[in-house]
Amino acid sequence: MPGLGTFARVAKEIRRDVHAAQERDPAARGVGSSEILAIWPGVHAVLAHRVAHALFEAGVPLLPRLIAGVARFLTGIEIHPAARIGRGLFIDHGMGVVIGETAQIGDDVTLYQGVTLGGTGFACGKRHPTVEDNVTIGSGAKLLGPITVGHGSKIGANTVVIHDVAPNSTVVGNPGHPVRIDGRRPEGPDADWAHLPDPISDAIKGLASRIAVLERALAERGVDPATIAVAAADEPEPLRAARGPNPAGG
Repeated sequence: MPGLGTFARVAKEIRRDVHAAQERDPAARGVGSSEILAIWPGVHAVLAHRVAHALFEAGVPLLPRLIAGVARFLTGIEIHPAARIGRGLFIDHGMGVVIGETAQIGDDVTLYQGVTLGGTGFACGKRHPTVEDNVTIGSGAKLLGPITVGHGSKIGANTVVIHDVAPNSTVVGNPGHPVRIDGRRPEGPDADWAHLPDPISDAIKGLASRIAVLERALAERGVDPATIAVAAADEPEPLRAARGPNPAGG
């Protein structure tokens, strides 16, 4: 059973979580700790997890999962009791956040609503992401599999991350691509989420520009690019049956 040392540690972590909300939520500026503790759902979910995880580590049956289930019902945030969460986690709004069993989260991490730290497949063992210190993950982002997100990184809203992320980088898109802003890597928790670069859009613009250059070159030689496009469309490549295992399993 957990002892007094365990409860003292949990109490200290909860104070750090409340302080994180005051630091990183503009709506919490000037709001007292007791009000945040009473109203903020992200703080409620983390508080419940601190207790559930301590009981889980102590080998207490049933109760940790029961606490996690009640917290999910009340806050819309699902955190497995076995997930390891560092100090100062702040979940803003929080509805729809899912943190899987083998996920590991470092210190001073910020998650927005709809974030998933999920697994892939049905294998046992380490199957959820590891998020290092000072990482910010935008709304709706999905981090899947036993990947590592490096210290100080930022994941843009609705990004799908399936590979490791280097420290101090920003990742956007589906699948996620590392990008830079104004030639430098952004620092601090206040990245401008509305104006993050879009690498897929940039690639499409580059292709469109290249096509325009080729069409002008053909026109200079008296060739109509439209006739080439029509000829290519008249000879579609036949579809081939897909082979190999079903990626959905089964």
